[in-house]
Order: sequence, then structure tokens, then C-alpha cells
Amino acid sequence: MEPSADPKSVKVGLTTGSGVEIEWKDGHRSHYSFIFLRDACPCALCDDERARSGRKPGDPPKTAPGALPMFKPAVKATSAEGVGKYAIKFHFNDGHELGIYSWQFLRDVCPCEECKALQSAARMR
Repeated sequence: MEPSADPKSVKVGLTTGSGVEIEWKDGHRSHYSFIFLRDACPCALCDDERARSGRKPGDPPKTAPGALPMFKPAVKATSAEGVGKYAIKFHFNDGHELGIYSWQFLRDVCPCEECKALQSAARMR
């Protein structure tokens, strides 16, 4: 059975900064931290940067060798809004707001262990 990309319920923890909880119609539950969502941004700019650096959606950017880590406030969404019946869009505290996260995209990049194993198996085929 193909995993459902239709959400049954969506909870966005803006005030707690906890991220997004989705219960899918097939009963699967996904949790996405705001850091994961920012690193998985599907906009053209982020997608291009990931392609050049070889990162998968949700993987953090690599720091340059020898670069000192700079303090950055924790990534969180300052607002979220539905986009039609097919997606959600976030405004992040770093000013980024270009990504439109379709339900299909979110289901495809679900970071739970079960989905990561399925994603790995699919890549090996």
C-alpha cells in the first residue's frame, strides 16, 4: 500500500517552537522540527544549494573546514499558513519564507525511523 499524502490532522507548534505534527489518513504520524523543515525547504534557491552541496532535504548545511561556528538563534517558524488544500507555507525567524511544503513532499521526507528505512531501500533499487 502506498503511503497516504493526505493529512487527517495538522498541528503547528508556533508558540512552543516544537515543530509540526501530522497524522496522515493512513494512520501514520510524522513529527517535523522547525530546524528540519528549514533545512528541507523545497524552494528553488534551497533546492539548488542542496543539489550543489549533495545534501538531502532535512540535512543541515555543512560548515566550511576551519570555519568557526557563528551563534544563530534557534530556527523556528513565526507563522504558518495553508496553501490551498495541498500544502503549508512557513515564515521562519531568519526571514526565509519562499518554500511551499506540499503534503506529498512532507510525506516523502518524513524523518521517522520507519520512513527513513523505506527511503534508503528505495534509493538502493
